[in-house]
Amino acid sequence: MVAIDRGAVEAALDEIRPALHSDGGDLILHDISEDGIVSIELLGACGTCPISIITLTAGIEVIVRARVPEVAGVLPHAATHEDVLGLRAE
Repeated sequence: MVAIDRGAVEAALDEIRPALHSDGGDLILHDISEDGIVSIELLGACGTCPISIITLTAGIEVIVRARVPEVAGVLPHAATHEDVLGLRAE
């Protein structure tokens, strides 16, 4: 698999942020897996919105994949016990 440029993914997400901010939300890029899956956490109003999965797949994923074709998909970040405690090894 081709290594995905994290900066290119961040740049694509920066294009999306103003729309999320206008709705009281934001996002965090958590990870890009070796198989091209981008892990995103929606924050604020976007994180608790009942249609957040649609925002993630029909909005964020479409834009990120258009800007960075090597991305295979975008999934919601699943926090682990280590993440919450700040113990995740990088």
